[in-house]
Amino acid sequence: MSQTAALRLTRFCVRRLSQSCWTRAVSTPSTPPLTIREQEDGIRRIILNNPKKRNALSLAMLSSLREDILTDIDDKDLRVIIISARGSVFSSGHDLKELTSAHGRDYHASVFQACSEVMTLIQDVPVPVIAMVKGIATAAGCQLVASCDIAVASERSTFATPGVNVGLFCSTPGVAIGRAVPRKVAMEMLFTGRPITAQEALLHGLVSKVVSEEHLEEETMSIARRVCESSRPVVALGKAAFQRQMAQGRDAAYATATAVMVDNLALRDGQEGIRAFIEKRRPVWTNSNEKAHD
Repeated sequence: MSQTAALRLTRFCVRRLSQSCWTRAVSTPSTPPLTIREQEDGIRRIILNNPKKRNALSLAMLSSLREDILTDIDDKDLRVIIISARGSVFSSGHDLKELTSAHGRDYHASVFQACSEVMTLIQDVPVPVIAMVKGIATAAGCQLVASCDIAVASERSTFATPGVNVGLFCSTPGVAIGRAVPRKVAMEMLFTGRPITAQEALLHGLVSKVVSEEHLEEETMSIARRVCESSRPVVALGKAAFQRQMAQGRDAAYATATAVMVDNLALRDGQEGIRAFIEKRRPVWTNSNEKAHD
């Protein structure tokens, strides 16, 4: 797939999400926002901000998270997104009060559709998304961690899919978790609901790094700043290609990756990086999709 086709696919995914039915969360002086968005030096921070409800991924929370991800997503000054949370729980997953019979089947479907769309959006947007996890991440909260491109966790964090224990098997979290950890590890998590430690999560590939709580922010910001040193279109092209080839067989994956590397070399930033290496200097990125050649 060419670079142009890949960019069209990303825009289609974002447009599809924008056309879905969502409930917008409106904050008032007495009700703080469910998420907080901050941005500086190319790093956008999105903070889940409902610790009293264990940062549950209610429909309103999902809507707010989606909006914070999509806002100015094509701005070349945006280079990376960090998702974190206030309180001792990163996220407890869905708000079970929204899943009672009183709400009905259609509402239940809208909750799971909204959640699935946010999780796929994280993987479809053109910038890396990092989860900064402090505390407990369960069910859809664990799904959120698994869906992010990179995850840094504090050493006391735990991860679980305990839905089976309350009569609701974590089928949608299993999609993301089953693609992040070995199958038998995922199945044990799903069948037993037993939490795993941060070190176990690291061992099985659910998180990228485990650090002490006092170094969590420092390590996460260090990774984010390193991402900011690279060309945004090069990173975007690479992220899209990685996600695409992971769903393909070996030969198709190599064909995809080969075509993408050729497209990458055609970018002005691709050629600038090579020239800078040869000339032993730091590259000066355009952070645009300008072509160096056809």
